[in-house]
Amino acid sequence: MPKVRTKDILERFHLELVSGEEGINRPITTSDISRPGIELAGYFEYYPAERIQLLGKTELSFFEELTKSERISRMERLCTDITPAIIVTRDLEVPVELVEASERESVPVLKANMKTTRFSSRLTNFLESKLAPTTAVHGVLVDIYGIGVLITGKSGVGKSETALELVKRGHRLVADDCVEIRQEDQDTLVGASPDLIEHLLEIRGLGIINVMTLFGAGAVRSNKRITLVINLEIWDAKKQYDRLGLDDEKMKIIDTEITKITVPVRPGRNLAVIIEVAAMNYRLKRMGVNAAQQFTERLSDVIEDGDHED
Repeated sequence: MPKVRTKDILERFHLELVSGEEGINRPITTSDISRPGIELAGYFEYYPAERIQLLGKTELSFFEELTKSERISRMERLCTDITPAIIVTRDLEVPVELVEASERESVPVLKANMKTTRFSSRLTNFLESKLAPTTAVHGVLVDIYGIGVLITGKSGVGKSETALELVKRGHRLVADDCVEIRQEDQDTLVGASPDLIEHLLEIRGLGIINVMTLFGAGAVRSNKRITLVINLEIWDAKKQYDRLGLDDEKMKIIDTEITKITVPVRPGRNLAVIIEVAAMNYRLKRMGVNAAQQFTERLSDVIEDGDHED
């Protein structure tokens, strides 16, 4: 099912439908937008017909200079069976030739009162957000001191209980159990909750609780950029865990690599505090303060001084 249709743009930007109403359900497959100036000049060799076409002051003032037969021909070639929409900006008058051609081919012609560049920018942002690659991950997403922390781990390891403790400590829940993730940019992952379970936490023994009702609107948020993954796993005595914090493990989600920390779980460990500190430490690292690195350097200095004394 198409993620975006022409009618979504009509409603989102409060545009005026001029003609071609039959094509209002056409799918939009790309966030790229075309300003067909060179096509109006007669060159259709590389015409990107599958894009939304924007006609602004420049295009329409040039169009006025063409002969009657050229105008009809150019508009007929502009309206194809895959063109999702032709949008006239700045509240300019829509050429009669465009209305006639669009009615024949059922290409929606819309009118916007915004300036072309501003409208193009807003439309691109909207389409990139809607058409971004998406995936779903089993886990909990919490906003801790402004850091989007995705808590993962096997079922029953204590993800939701840890999230509840974090919410009690003043942090904000984004999603529990299922996190819908979309890649908005090359290195930007944004997580959100499915509508059905938004603001809800499932705690074994208690059942489902509504975090917003219990803790207030400040305890939840609708989406958050993911910058850190914390994987909870049952303590394995045979496994060697990182005790210095020098090893930077990564986890790939869609096309983006995120820093991952594995935290072993066993009775007596306060996971909420550990995750809270991990988020703060990650922030410090991004600011250039790496405690593990500093300790290693100090240790090396001590060893070197000892060697010199010998």
